[in-house]
Amino acid sequence: MCDSQEAGEMTGEKVTVSLIKADVGGFPGHSTVREELKKEAEKRLKEARDAGLLIDYCVMNAGDDLQLLMSHRKGVDAEEIHKLAWDTFEAATKIAKELKLHGAGQDLLKDAFSGNIRGMGPGIAEMEFTERGSEPLVVFMMDKTEPGAFNLPIFRIFADPFNTAGLVIDPTMHQGFRFEIWDIKEHRRVFLDAPEEMHEILALIGAKSRYVIKRVFPKEGSPLPKDEPVAVISTEKLFFIAGKYIGKDDPVALVRAQSGLPALGEVLEPFARPFLVSGWMRGSHNGPIMPVPFKYSKCTRFDGPPRVLAAGFQISNGRLVGPADLFDDVAFEEARRRANEVANYMREHGPFEPHRLPLEEMEYTTLPDVLKKIESRFEKVD
Repeated sequence: MCDSQEAGEMTGEKVTVSLIKADVGGFPGHSTVREELKKEAEKRLKEARDAGLLIDYCVMNAGDDLQLLMSHRKGVDAEEIHKLAWDTFEAATKIAKELKLHGAGQDLLKDAFSGNIRGMGPGIAEMEFTERGSEPLVVFMMDKTEPGAFNLPIFRIFADPFNTAGLVIDPTMHQGFRFEIWDIKEHRRVFLDAPEEMHEILALIGAKSRYVIKRVFPKEGSPLPKDEPVAVISTEKLFFIAGKYIGKDDPVALVRAQSGLPALGEVLEPFARPFLVSGWMRGSHNGPIMPVPFKYSKCTRFDGPPRVLAAGFQISNGRLVGPADLFDDVAFEEARRRANEVANYMREHGPFEPHRLPLEEMEYTTLPDVLKKIESRFEKVD
Protein backbone atom coordinates (compact mmCIF):
# COMPACT_ATOMS: atom_id res chain seq x y z
CA MET A 1 0.00 0.00 0.00
CA CYS A 2 1.12 3.57 -0.66
CA ASP A 3 1.48 6.38 1.88
CA SER A 4 -1.86 8.01 2.67
CA GLN A 5 -2.50 11.66 1.85
CA GLU A 6 -5.29 14.09 2.57
CA ALA A 7 -8.31 13.55 0.30
CA GLY A 8 -8.29 16.10 -2.49
CA GLU A 9 -4.57 16.88 -2.21
CA MET A 10 -2.83 16.88 -5.60
CA THR A 11 0.25 14.70 -5.99
CA GLY A 12 1.46 16.96 -8.82
CA GLU A 13 2.05 14.11 -11.24
CA LYS A 14 -0.22 13.36 -14.16
CA VAL A 15 -1.45 9.88 -15.01
CA THR A 16 -3.32 8.65 -18.06
CA VAL A 17 -5.99 5.98 -17.83
CA SER A 18 -6.98 4.35 -21.12
CA LEU A 19 -9.92 1.98 -21.53
CA ILE A 20 -9.94 0.37 -24.98
CA LYS A 21 -12.42 -2.37 -25.86
CA ALA A 22 -13.41 -4.51 -28.82
CA ASP A 23 -15.55 -7.49 -29.72
CA VAL A 24 -13.05 -9.90 -31.25
CA GLY A 25 -15.09 -13.08 -30.87
CA GLY A 26 -18.05 -14.20 -28.77
CA PHE A 27 -18.69 -17.54 -27.06
CA PRO A 28 -21.21 -18.82 -27.80
CA GLY A 29 -22.80 -16.34 -30.18
CA HIS A 30 -22.68 -12.83 -28.75
CA SER A 31 -22.86 -13.82 -25.08
CA THR A 32 -19.41 -13.68 -23.46
CA VAL A 33 -15.60 -13.86 -23.91
CA ARG A 34 -13.59 -17.08 -23.78
CA GLU A 35 -10.85 -17.27 -21.12
CA GLU A 36 -8.23 -18.00 -23.80
CA LEU A 37 -8.71 -14.48 -25.21
CA LYS A 38 -8.45 -12.85 -21.79
CA LYS A 39 -5.31 -14.84 -20.95
CA GLU A 40 -3.66 -13.70 -24.19
CA ALA A 41 -4.50 -10.09 -23.34
CA GLU A 42 -3.18 -10.56 -19.79
CA LYS A 43 0.11 -11.92 -21.15
CA ARG A 44 0.66 -9.04 -23.55
CA LEU A 45 -0.26 -6.29 -21.08
CA LYS A 46 1.95 -7.84 -18.41
CA GLU A 47 4.86 -7.80 -20.85
CA ALA A 48 4.15 -4.13 -21.54
CA ARG A 49 4.07 -3.36 -17.82
CA ASP A 50 7.30 -5.28 -17.19
CA ALA A 51 8.92 -3.32 -20.04
CA GLY A 52 7.89 -0.02 -18.44
CA LEU A 53 5.32 1.04 -21.04
CA LEU A 54 2.41 0.61 -18.62
CA ILE A 55 2.19 1.39 -14.93
CA ASP A 56 -0.64 -1.09 -14.44
CA TYR A 57 -3.44 -2.86 -16.27
CA CYS A 58 -6.64 -4.83 -15.77
CA VAL A 59 -8.27 -7.15 -18.32
CA MET A 60 -12.04 -7.50 -18.03
CA ASN A 61 -15.04 -8.28 -20.18
CA ALA A 62 -18.58 -6.98 -20.49
CA GLY A 63 -20.61 -9.58 -22.34
CA ASP A 64 -18.68 -10.39 -25.52
CA ASP A 65 -16.44 -7.30 -25.35
CA LEU A 66 -12.79 -7.66 -24.33
CA GLN A 67 -11.87 -4.68 -22.13
CA LEU A 68 -8.29 -3.41 -21.72
CA LEU A 69 -7.83 -0.94 -18.86
CA MET A 70 -4.33 0.56 -18.77
CA SER A 71 -2.59 3.25 -16.73
CA HIS A 72 0.54 5.00 -18.00
CA ARG A 73 2.23 8.38 -18.38
CA LYS A 74 2.21 8.63 -22.19
CA GLY A 75 -0.81 10.94 -22.43
CA VAL A 76 -4.02 10.64 -24.42
CA ASP A 77 -3.82 9.24 -27.98
CA ALA A 78 -0.33 7.84 -27.40
CA GLU A 79 0.69 5.75 -30.41
CA GLU A 80 2.55 3.19 -28.26
CA ILE A 81 -0.53 2.55 -26.10
CA HIS A 82 -2.93 2.37 -29.02
CA LYS A 83 -0.65 -0.01 -30.91
CA LEU A 84 -0.39 -2.22 -27.84
CA ALA A 85 -4.19 -2.44 -27.71
CA TRP A 86 -4.46 -3.09 -31.45
CA ASP A 87 -1.80 -5.81 -31.40
CA THR A 88 -3.52 -7.40 -28.40
CA PHE A 89 -6.87 -7.45 -30.16
CA GLU A 90 -5.27 -8.95 -33.27
CA ALA A 91 -3.63 -11.69 -31.20
CA ALA A 92 -6.94 -12.43 -29.49
CA THR A 93 -8.67 -12.47 -32.88
CA LYS A 94 -6.23 -15.10 -34.11
CA ILE A 95 -7.22 -17.33 -31.20
CA ALA A 96 -10.90 -16.56 -31.79
CA LYS A 97 -10.60 -17.67 -35.41
CA GLU A 98 -8.86 -20.89 -34.42
CA LEU A 99 -11.75 -21.61 -32.03
CA LYS A 100 -14.29 -20.51 -34.67
CA LEU A 101 -15.81 -18.04 -32.21
CA HIS A 102 -18.71 -15.95 -33.41
CA GLY A 103 -17.82 -12.65 -35.07
CA ALA A 104 -14.09 -13.19 -34.70
CA GLY A 105 -12.37 -9.83 -35.17
CA GLN A 106 -15.64 -8.08 -36.02
CA ASP A 107 -14.68 -4.77 -34.37
CA LEU A 108 -11.30 -4.57 -36.15
CA LEU A 109 -12.41 -2.65 -39.21
CA LYS A 110 -8.98 -1.83 -40.68
CA ASP A 111 -6.27 -4.13 -41.98
CA ALA A 112 -3.30 -2.52 -40.25
CA PHE A 113 -2.56 -0.08 -37.44
CA SER A 114 -1.80 3.43 -38.65
CA GLY A 115 -0.71 5.44 -35.62
CA ASN A 116 -4.00 5.79 -33.75
CA ILE A 117 -6.71 3.26 -32.97
CA ARG A 118 -9.51 5.83 -33.22
CA GLY A 119 -11.70 5.23 -36.24
CA MET A 120 -10.47 1.65 -36.54
CA GLY A 121 -13.40 0.02 -34.73
CA PRO A 122 -12.50 -0.43 -31.04
CA GLY A 123 -14.15 1.84 -28.48
CA ILE A 124 -11.97 4.23 -26.47
CA ALA A 125 -12.35 6.25 -23.29
CA GLU A 126 -9.16 7.77 -21.94
CA MET A 127 -8.23 10.73 -19.79
CA GLU A 128 -5.11 12.39 -18.43
CA PHE A 129 -5.35 14.08 -15.05
CA THR A 130 -3.37 15.19 -12.03
CA GLU A 131 -3.70 12.45 -9.45
CA ARG A 132 -5.25 13.60 -6.18
CA GLY A 133 -4.42 12.32 -2.71
CA SER A 134 -7.41 10.02 -3.04
CA GLU A 135 -8.47 9.25 -6.61
CA PRO A 136 -11.56 7.00 -6.92
CA LEU A 137 -12.36 5.96 -10.48
CA VAL A 138 -15.43 4.13 -11.77
CA VAL A 139 -15.08 2.17 -15.00
CA PHE A 140 -18.47 1.68 -16.65
CA MET A 141 -18.80 -0.95 -19.37
CA MET A 142 -22.01 -1.43 -21.38
CA ASP A 143 -22.97 -4.28 -23.69
CA LYS A 144 -25.66 -4.52 -26.38
CA THR A 145 -26.34 -0.81 -26.71
CA GLU A 146 -25.40 2.54 -28.32
CA PRO A 147 -22.94 5.39 -27.50
CA GLY A 148 -25.79 7.67 -26.37
CA ALA A 149 -26.82 5.21 -23.65
CA PHE A 150 -24.59 7.14 -21.24
CA ASN A 151 -26.33 10.48 -21.86
CA LEU A 152 -28.97 10.14 -19.16
CA PRO A 153 -26.78 8.78 -16.34
CA ILE A 154 -23.88 11.18 -17.00
CA PHE A 155 -26.31 14.12 -17.01
CA ARG A 156 -27.82 12.98 -13.73
CA ILE A 157 -24.42 12.47 -12.14
CA PHE A 158 -23.08 15.92 -12.99
CA ALA A 159 -26.16 18.13 -13.42
CA ASP A 160 -29.20 16.74 -11.58
CA PRO A 161 -29.47 17.85 -7.92
CA PHE A 162 -32.22 15.26 -7.36
CA ASN A 163 -29.54 12.62 -8.04
CA THR A 164 -26.38 14.38 -6.82
CA ALA A 165 -26.91 16.04 -3.47
CA GLY A 166 -23.40 17.49 -3.65
CA LEU A 167 -24.59 20.01 -6.26
CA VAL A 168 -26.70 21.52 -3.46
CA ILE A 169 -24.80 20.91 -0.23
CA ASP A 170 -21.14 20.80 -1.30
CA PRO A 171 -19.78 24.34 -1.90
CA THR A 172 -17.00 22.97 -4.15
CA MET A 173 -19.67 21.74 -6.61
CA HIS A 174 -22.09 24.70 -6.62
CA GLN A 175 -20.65 26.08 -9.86
CA GLY A 176 -21.64 22.92 -11.75
CA PHE A 177 -19.83 21.33 -14.68
CA ARG A 178 -19.10 21.85 -18.38
CA PHE A 179 -20.33 19.29 -20.91
CA GLU A 180 -18.61 18.51 -24.21
CA ILE A 181 -21.32 17.19 -26.54
CA TRP A 182 -20.62 15.60 -29.93
CA ASP A 183 -22.85 15.49 -32.98
CA ILE A 184 -21.71 12.05 -34.17
CA LYS A 185 -23.45 12.38 -37.54
CA GLU A 186 -21.97 15.73 -38.54
CA HIS A 187 -18.65 15.23 -36.69
CA ARG A 188 -18.79 18.47 -34.68
CA ARG A 189 -18.95 19.40 -30.99
CA VAL A 190 -20.21 22.06 -28.61
CA PHE A 191 -19.39 22.98 -24.99
CA LEU A 192 -22.34 23.81 -22.73
CA ASP A 193 -22.44 24.70 -19.05
CA ALA A 194 -24.72 23.32 -16.34
CA PRO A 195 -26.74 24.62 -14.64
CA GLU A 196 -26.79 27.80 -16.81
CA GLU A 197 -27.48 25.99 -20.10
CA MET A 198 -29.23 22.94 -18.72
CA HIS A 199 -32.20 23.21 -21.07
CA GLU A 200 -29.92 23.46 -24.12
CA ILE A 201 -27.99 20.41 -22.91
CA LEU A 202 -31.19 18.41 -22.53
CA ALA A 203 -32.46 19.53 -25.94
CA LEU A 204 -29.41 17.85 -27.49
CA ILE A 205 -28.68 14.79 -25.40
CA GLY A 206 -32.31 13.67 -25.33
CA ALA A 207 -31.69 12.77 -29.00
CA LYS A 208 -29.19 10.13 -27.92
CA SER A 209 -28.78 8.50 -31.34
CA ARG A 210 -27.13 11.69 -32.65
CA TYR A 211 -25.89 13.87 -29.77
CA VAL A 212 -23.68 12.21 -27.17
CA ILE A 213 -21.79 13.46 -24.14
CA LYS A 214 -18.09 12.95 -24.77
CA ARG A 215 -16.45 14.61 -21.75
CA VAL A 216 -17.32 16.50 -18.58
CA PHE A 217 -15.01 19.19 -17.15
CA PRO A 218 -14.84 21.21 -13.91
CA LYS A 219 -15.70 24.91 -14.06
CA GLU A 220 -14.25 28.05 -12.50
CA GLY A 221 -14.42 27.72 -8.73
CA SER A 222 -13.72 24.00 -8.65
CA PRO A 223 -10.66 22.79 -6.74
CA LEU A 224 -9.78 20.72 -9.82
CA PRO A 225 -7.98 21.92 -12.98
CA LYS A 226 -10.54 23.13 -15.56
CA ASP A 227 -8.72 21.49 -18.48
CA GLU A 228 -8.68 17.99 -17.00
CA PRO A 229 -11.79 15.89 -17.65
CA VAL A 230 -13.67 14.25 -14.80
CA ALA A 231 -15.64 11.92 -17.09
CA VAL A 232 -14.99 10.53 -20.56
CA ILE A 233 -17.29 8.39 -22.71
CA SER A 234 -16.54 6.41 -25.87
CA THR A 235 -18.50 7.75 -28.85
CA GLU A 236 -17.39 5.44 -31.68
CA LYS A 237 -20.32 4.32 -33.85
CA LEU A 238 -19.38 1.27 -35.91
CA PHE A 239 -21.86 1.96 -38.71
CA PHE A 240 -20.28 5.36 -39.43
CA ILE A 241 -16.84 3.69 -39.67
CA ALA A 242 -17.74 0.54 -41.62
CA GLY A 243 -20.61 1.98 -43.70
CA LYS A 244 -22.77 -1.01 -42.79
CA TYR A 245 -24.17 -2.76 -39.74
CA ILE A 246 -21.41 -4.61 -37.87
CA GLY A 247 -22.80 -4.90 -34.35
CA LYS A 248 -23.69 -2.93 -31.27
CA ASP A 249 -21.36 -0.10 -30.27
CA ASP A 250 -21.22 -1.11 -26.58
CA PRO A 251 -19.89 2.14 -25.05
CA VAL A 252 -17.60 2.53 -22.05
CA ALA A 253 -16.96 5.41 -19.65
CA LEU A 254 -14.47 6.58 -17.04
CA VAL A 255 -15.86 8.67 -14.17
CA ARG A 256 -13.80 10.18 -11.35
CA ALA A 257 -15.43 10.65 -7.93
CA GLN A 258 -15.24 12.44 -4.54
CA SER A 259 -13.43 15.60 -3.34
CA GLY A 260 -15.07 18.28 -5.48
CA LEU A 261 -16.80 15.67 -7.64
CA PRO A 262 -19.93 13.55 -7.15
CA ALA A 263 -19.53 10.93 -4.42
CA LEU A 264 -19.27 7.28 -5.38
CA GLY A 265 -22.90 6.67 -4.45
CA GLU A 266 -24.01 9.64 -6.54
CA VAL A 267 -22.07 8.25 -9.52
CA LEU A 268 -23.89 4.90 -9.23
CA GLU A 269 -27.36 6.19 -8.31
CA PRO A 270 -28.68 6.81 -11.88
CA PHE A 271 -28.50 3.08 -12.58
CA ALA A 272 -30.86 2.24 -9.71
CA ARG A 273 -33.73 3.06 -12.10
CA PRO A 274 -33.46 1.13 -15.38
CA PHE A 275 -33.99 3.37 -18.41
CA LEU A 276 -34.58 2.48 -22.04
CA VAL A 277 -31.68 2.31 -24.50
CA SER A 278 -31.32 1.23 -28.12
CA GLY A 279 -29.52 -1.93 -29.18
CA TRP A 280 -30.31 -5.36 -27.73
CA MET A 281 -30.99 -8.04 -30.39
CA ARG A 282 -29.28 -7.22 -33.74
CA GLY A 283 -28.91 -3.62 -32.58
CA SER A 284 -32.56 -3.15 -33.57
CA HIS A 285 -34.55 -2.94 -30.34
CA ASN A 286 -35.27 -0.70 -27.38
CA GLY A 287 -34.87 -2.24 -23.96
CA PRO A 288 -33.93 -1.53 -20.34
CA ILE A 289 -30.33 -1.17 -19.25
CA MET A 290 -29.68 -3.63 -16.42
CA PRO A 291 -26.95 -2.91 -13.79
CA VAL A 292 -25.28 -6.24 -13.09
CA PRO A 293 -22.29 -7.68 -11.20
CA PHE A 294 -19.49 -9.18 -13.24
CA LYS A 295 -20.95 -12.69 -12.96
CA TYR A 296 -24.16 -11.60 -14.70
CA SER A 297 -22.59 -9.84 -17.69
CA LYS A 298 -23.30 -12.81 -19.97
CA CYS A 299 -26.09 -11.73 -22.37
CA THR A 300 -28.39 -14.60 -23.37
CA ARG A 301 -31.99 -13.29 -23.09
CA PHE A 302 -32.71 -12.20 -26.68
CA ASP A 303 -28.98 -11.36 -26.71
CA GLY A 304 -29.56 -9.15 -23.71
CA PRO A 305 -31.18 -7.26 -22.23
CA PRO A 306 -28.54 -4.49 -22.40
CA ARG A 307 -26.15 -4.58 -19.44
CA VAL A 308 -23.95 -2.14 -17.58
CA LEU A 309 -21.08 -3.13 -15.27
CA ALA A 310 -19.25 -0.85 -12.84
CA ALA A 311 -15.67 -1.61 -11.79
CA GLY A 312 -14.31 0.55 -8.98
CA PHE A 313 -10.64 1.47 -8.58
CA GLN A 314 -8.45 3.70 -6.45
CA ILE A 315 -5.56 5.20 -8.41
CA SER A 316 -2.35 5.11 -6.37
CA ASN A 317 0.64 6.65 -8.17
CA GLY A 318 -0.81 5.26 -11.37
CA ARG A 319 -1.48 1.84 -9.89
CA LEU A 320 -5.00 0.46 -10.46
CA VAL A 321 -6.08 -0.72 -7.01
CA GLY A 322 -9.11 -2.89 -7.69
CA PRO A 323 -11.46 -3.76 -9.19
CA ALA A 324 -14.43 -3.61 -6.83
CA ASP A 325 -17.59 -5.07 -8.37
CA LEU A 326 -19.81 -2.08 -7.60
CA PHE A 327 -23.15 -3.46 -8.82
CA ASP A 328 -22.67 -6.64 -6.79
CA ASP A 329 -24.94 -5.14 -4.14
CA VAL A 330 -28.40 -6.12 -2.91
CA ALA A 331 -29.37 -2.44 -3.30
CA PHE A 332 -29.45 -2.97 -7.09
CA GLU A 333 -31.65 -6.08 -6.94
CA GLU A 334 -34.79 -3.97 -7.39
CA ALA A 335 -33.26 -2.32 -10.47
CA ARG A 336 -32.58 -5.75 -11.95
CA ARG A 337 -36.12 -6.91 -11.12
CA ARG A 338 -37.63 -3.84 -12.77
CA ALA A 339 -35.35 -4.24 -15.79
CA ASN A 340 -36.62 -7.80 -16.23
CA GLU A 341 -40.21 -6.60 -15.92
CA VAL A 342 -39.65 -3.91 -18.55
CA ALA A 343 -37.84 -6.43 -20.77
CA ASN A 344 -40.84 -8.75 -20.61
CA TYR A 345 -43.20 -5.91 -21.50
CA MET A 346 -41.08 -4.73 -24.43
CA ARG A 347 -40.65 -8.28 -25.76
CA GLU A 348 -44.42 -8.66 -25.95
CA HIS A 349 -44.36 -6.18 -28.85
CA GLY A 350 -42.29 -8.57 -31.00
CA PRO A 351 -41.28 -6.88 -34.30
CA PHE A 352 -43.46 -3.81 -33.63
CA GLU A 353 -42.35 -0.38 -32.49
CA PRO A 354 -41.55 0.84 -29.87
CA HIS A 355 -39.71 -2.41 -29.09
CA ARG A 356 -38.21 -2.39 -32.58
CA LEU A 357 -36.39 0.84 -33.32
CA PRO A 358 -38.15 3.56 -35.35
CA LEU A 359 -37.53 3.37 -39.09
CA GLU A 360 -35.01 6.24 -39.23
CA GLU A 361 -32.74 4.37 -36.80
CA MET A 362 -33.20 1.02 -38.52
CA GLU A 363 -31.22 2.36 -41.48
CA TYR A 364 -28.10 1.50 -39.45
CA THR A 365 -29.07 -2.19 -39.25
CA THR A 366 -29.56 -4.94 -41.84
CA LEU A 367 -33.16 -3.86 -42.59
CA PRO A 368 -32.18 -1.80 -45.69
CA ASP A 369 -31.00 -5.03 -47.35
CA VAL A 370 -34.45 -6.53 -46.75
CA LEU A 371 -36.21 -3.49 -48.22
CA LYS A 372 -34.09 -3.62 -51.38
CA LYS A 373 -35.54 -7.02 -52.21
CA ILE A 374 -39.08 -5.65 -52.50
CA GLU A 375 -38.37 -2.09 -53.64
CA SER A 376 -39.38 -2.81 -57.26
CA ARG A 377 -42.75 -4.19 -56.18
CA PHE A 378 -43.98 -0.95 -54.63
CA GLU A 379 -46.78 0.69 -56.64
CA LYS A 380 -47.75 4.35 -56.70
CA VAL A 381 -51.23 5.07 -55.30
CA ASP A 382 -53.38 8.19 -55.69
